[in-house]
Amino acid sequence: MWSLFLIIATFVVCFAPSFQQFPRRCATREALLSKECCPSWDGDGSACGASSGRGFCQDVQAPTQPDGPQYPFSGVDDREKWPLVFYNRTCQCAGNYMGSNCGDCKFGFYGANCNERRESVRRNVFHLSRAEMSQYISYLNLAKNTMSTDYVVVTGTYEEMENGSNPMFANVSVYDVYVWMHYYVSRDALLGGPGNVWTDVDFAHWAPGFLPWHRLYLLHWENDIRKLTGDMSFVMPYWDWRDAGDCDVCTDELMGARSPGDPDLLSPGSVFSSWKVICSQPGAYNERGVLCDASQEGPLRRNPGNHNRNLVPRLPSSAEVAFTLGLRDYDTGPMDRTANMSFRNTMEGFGDPSTGRGSSTRMGMHAAIHVFMNGTMSSVQGSANDPIFLLHHAYIDSLYEQWLRVNQPSPSEYPDSGAPIGHNGDYNMVPFLPLYKNREFFLSSKELGYEYSSLQDSNTLLVESMNPHMENLLQVWPWLLFVGLLGAAVAVLMTVGVNAMRRYYQAPGKGRSPFPEREPLIPAYSMEEEAAVHKSYQTAM
Repeated sequence: MWSLFLIIATFVVCFAPSFQQFPRRCATREALLSKECCPSWDGDGSACGASSGRGFCQDVQAPTQPDGPQYPFSGVDDREKWPLVFYNRTCQCAGNYMGSNCGDCKFGFYGANCNERRESVRRNVFHLSRAEMSQYISYLNLAKNTMSTDYVVVTGTYEEMENGSNPMFANVSVYDVYVWMHYYVSRDALLGGPGNVWTDVDFAHWAPGFLPWHRLYLLHWENDIRKLTGDMSFVMPYWDWRDAGDCDVCTDELMGARSPGDPDLLSPGSVFSSWKVICSQPGAYNERGVLCDASQEGPLRRNPGNHNRNLVPRLPSSAEVAFTLGLRDYDTGPMDRTANMSFRNTMEGFGDPSTGRGSSTRMGMHAAIHVFMNGTMSSVQGSANDPIFLLHHAYIDSLYEQWLRVNQPSPSEYPDSGAPIGHNGDYNMVPFLPLYKNREFFLSSKELGYEYSSLQDSNTLLVESMNPHMENLLQVWPWLLFVGLLGAAVAVLMTVGVNAMRRYYQAPGKGRSPFPEREPLIPAYSMEEEAAVHKSYQTAM
């Protein structure tokens, strides 16, 4: 039955338009040689839906502002000036349209003409009902086991593809597309030949783009789960890990408990114990001078708490979160891991969460959770293989949102130039197609159509936190009602029986009643006794 469901789901997805980077219709020899990714919109058959005014095929505007000194090369990595190595013409969508062919609606909009607003609310995973938790796990597993028909992942450099003549792409699941994206954006730069790499580069970490990039990443993932399942009301949850003594989402009901046979693996009782990881061996790829080929590399690994305590002594505290949120400057100085008093750097985990000093010897905040998990999550490039990644980054995004609402920065406060490569305001985020710039996600989530329950008023949050308990009560109330009615019926029958027996024995000639008459409430005193009682009462007063 489950296999049939997967087949049906895959069939449905086949007819969905392509909205992501490396759409199948752009992963061809013809598209690579022409360097054009402008698929037609099925609604009118024209490229980018131009006939309907949805968008147009236009030249890519490459960023021109100078990058920081952390990456001293030019023309050696396919991600430089994204996406010009692969395509110099893409769809530029108009109005509220979005997607590689402008067939989708921008985040926060829906409807045939993408003119209807909606706002989703991301909730604490522990405030979900059991049914909602089960549904979330099933959606994750479906995405992991359904091949993506929208897009493919690249497995070779443009040079290895003979400048587009020999395309090198691989099929992966809907979930693994996002695993690959996180690997590809953070991988080391291949400089040519085995072992010849540059490690001080990351197009989504260690610099200002960290928070905007992951915000876009989560929005697209959430959007694709809706399309895959047909559940347009789906909203991803988050894990509030403040002051947690251990991994409290590591249960078989949620992200998977520890295996009793091997502490590095997940419990057989979790669906995630059967998952296979991809793109999790950066050292091996570097040694060979190649990209991840998206093949399976073994089971998901996790051993929370058995990590290097000198690097991460414990999970972040509420006080550390409050200190980080209190930092006014989004980023500072060289805008990398050395940045001092930088909200971004401290939130990412390279600034000390009690002083704000950069280049901390201990990992805090975001990075602390990755290290604490001590397994697949602890490798930047392969961390998205673990489904905890999504819960964790949704919470990081909620803290980013909290900072944005308090400080209300203008878009001009995001750096125009001088940031590490990939992180300037107008840089097109790697490896997204359609194109998005970093600065476009330096704004409130409300502008993008979603909200966090933790940022709503206290009454709403209280009601949400009570929902799981109300669900449990609703599940047992028929039994409670039955027991109550049964108890009442028994009480009535006993009363009727007792009264009947009392009347029987009180009848003339029936003998001594087993229910003797009680002493009267007001005893009958003699005149002398009554006087003594009144005297005692008055004395006591």
